[in-house]
Amino acid sequence: MLSVADALRAVLGHVPRLAVQPVPLDEARGRVLAVDIVATRALPGFDNSAMDGYAARSSELPATLPITGVVAAGQPHVEPIPHHSALRIFTGAPLPADLDTVVMQEAVTLDGDRVTLPASRPGEHIRRAGEDIAIGEPVLTAGTRLGAWDLGVLAALGVHSVPVARAPRVALIATGDELVDVATVPGPGQLVDSSMHALAALVAEAGGVAHRLGIARDELSVIGELIASALAYDVVITTGGVSVGDRDHVHAALAHAGVTLELWKVAMKPGKPFSFGVRSAPGAAVRPVFGLPGNPVSTVVAFELFLRPALLAMQGARTIERPRARVQLVGGHRKAAGRAHYLRAHVVREATHLVATPHAKQGSAMLSSLVGCNALVELAAELTEVLPGGSVPAILLEAV
Repeated sequence: MLSVADALRAVLGHVPRLAVQPVPLDEARGRVLAVDIVATRALPGFDNSAMDGYAARSSELPATLPITGVVAAGQPHVEPIPHHSALRIFTGAPLPADLDTVVMQEAVTLDGDRVTLPASRPGEHIRRAGEDIAIGEPVLTAGTRLGAWDLGVLAALGVHSVPVARAPRVALIATGDELVDVATVPGPGQLVDSSMHALAALVAEAGGVAHRLGIARDELSVIGELIASALAYDVVITTGGVSVGDRDHVHAALAHAGVTLELWKVAMKPGKPFSFGVRSAPGAAVRPVFGLPGNPVSTVVAFELFLRPALLAMQGARTIERPRARVQLVGGHRKAAGRAHYLRAHVVREATHLVATPHAKQGSAMLSSLVGCNALVELAAELTEVLPGGSVPAILLEAV
């Protein structure tokens, strides 16, 4: 069996890059920037006051001066300013060119239309043009997954159409005679297809657009028809049917559809039956196809380890894996050597370190172990025991 690292390298070596498309600024959150952004305007675009106060010439201070005008935000003062005078100025207001300092209002004494100002240095309480971002300065680099503040910066720079990677269109196919839709009350021996809903949300979080194509019964022809239609999408994900049982038909259906299996079985728990293949027929677009195990926890773990990095790589993201951190494992853990284990856990920060408490139920069919889970504790394949409080790596699913 392949190691997790080798399996991920195999996956990333076969996924294609998606084309670039422009999207409106308000639709760019979570998308991957396709080009470097260099500032074509300065921020701020003009010298302005950082305080409510009085603008003056520093060389004329300290002094008691007449107030000869008022300048507010959005209202430049264009009239000449006599020497030995001051202007009332408000935060964000453009600083007249021949004044070089602002004294905050708390530091002055008013007497009618005159103001007493203390000594002040040139540039005091002034925001200089371009001090935030200068013209020609690199602002955002290609591969950045755009967040809310990135959009704010782009807006300030006047970027209203953002070049990003096209969002991957992902086809989801569940397999299994026992599965029913969420709107159906399950009968004897039936289960609600929960994995498809979790996967759709995970795909969206990774920047993709999920399309649930339905539940395929455990018949080769039925699975084959759905897979054939799914190959019109950028990525295909199936759940269940990837083992070697008499009713596991996914691999046969993939082969019939022209998908070459690149790997099957990974030395991990849960998720060992994970498979990956590619349809790369002449004249046809490359289609990555992921076969995930049927157990819901295995599905989620396999997605985090392989699907999420693959989807982000297809979009050209610089960072494709979640952050990892060392954690202290409450209670310790024992396991057999040979497979990497991924324990669902809740991690909290205590002083200078992180503490991980594994969920009491670690079976691959235990949906409840995912509730409240914010990390996957990663135990290496060769490891057999972690003592209580021992330090091990963890994949952080949320910021801690």
